[in-house]
Amino acid sequence: MYDTDKNTPESELRNRIAALQKRLTGKGLDGALILQNADSFYFAGTIQQGQLYVPAEGRPLLMIRKSLARAQAESALERIVPMKSPRQLPELLAAEGLPLPKTLGMELDVLPANLYLNFGKIVEGTRIIDVSHEIRQIRAVKSAYEISRIRASARLSDRLCEATAGLIREGATELELAGQVEAEARKMGHQGVVRMRLWGSEMFYGHLMAGPRAAMPSFLASPTGGAGAGPAVAQGPSFEPIRAGEPILVDYTFCLDGYISDHTRIFAIGGLPDRLGKAYMAMLDVEGTVKRMAGAGVRAGDIYEAAVERAGELGYGDHFMGVGEERIRFVGHGVGLELDEYPFLARGQEMTLESGMTIAVEPKLILPGEGVVGIENTHLVGDDGLEPLTRSSDKIMVV
Repeated sequence: MYDTDKNTPESELRNRIAALQKRLTGKGLDGALILQNADSFYFAGTIQQGQLYVPAEGRPLLMIRKSLARAQAESALERIVPMKSPRQLPELLAAEGLPLPKTLGMELDVLPANLYLNFGKIVEGTRIIDVSHEIRQIRAVKSAYEISRIRASARLSDRLCEATAGLIREGATELELAGQVEAEARKMGHQGVVRMRLWGSEMFYGHLMAGPRAAMPSFLASPTGGAGAGPAVAQGPSFEPIRAGEPILVDYTFCLDGYISDHTRIFAIGGLPDRLGKAYMAMLDVEGTVKRMAGAGVRAGDIYEAAVERAGELGYGDHFMGVGEERIRFVGHGVGLELDEYPFLARGQEMTLESGMTIAVEPKLILPGEGVVGIENTHLVGDDGLEPLTRSSDKIMVV
């Protein structure tokens, strides 16, 4: 009934729990309560509705409200018990010989205020402390298993890019083309859901838009926005037709078995004007600057500053990653189970890159009235630099 071939290996969960317990001990916490879907999948191997309690020492306890049978089939954790209500937390812990923690870590970056207040009553007398930063630090460095999943996702990103070239035709709307590309992605195994951590952020596969519409800003923490289907979405592809001679931005994720690769290529019907071609080549130059500099031990903020400096030297400082107040102050971000993971190659970021991190590097130029040109590839951080995981041609794809 349940497909267990894609279950997270027990050894993976054991190592992840151990890493969290080490952080809890270092922070002086008695335990952590995990609720958010991506974190639950990471530490328990399932997103079934419930709570995962990880004591600073000992075996974790997964308490499931719905669906218990599915959680038992999907998760390799030893202790999985039914739960009717979050209010049962103290008694379920007691039944397993776990004392009520005096200090409890929770994901306060994503936990709704009402849930936080409710848990404050459920574990009255317990001090709740944010452990989201520690969780995100653990998740930032991928295991060999995770890297294999992201590699597989990246290979499908490349395949999708090749398929996209054959779908583009003049006069089709951005939304029509997006639907065709997304259908191809689903045939290849794209899971559909693209998870983001930042509150209020949401995305459907990615951004596909052409010409001046691509340069429209939006609420999203992204250099690109797009007209979208209307104010209710306010980003991404629109009902406008695609025309010859304008840059077609295809900035899509591929999500496989939970893991994301991020990938941008520029297409054009009949080619682009020289000024846009030169602007695109400048972004390849900036990408090269980042790739030569990035590697284990390098400060993330320094990489961003080097990219900004190079864009300025090439004459594109005023349009790099946005224009004016709409500019985004990063040139890359971590990817994994979520699209916006640590590390951020952003202004002022003190985090240093570590071997095993996976990052998307995305230098882009926003040119109002003309469109967007740029590139994005997912990379694996190593001791000697970056290994590209998305490998399709970096040339403008003329159709």
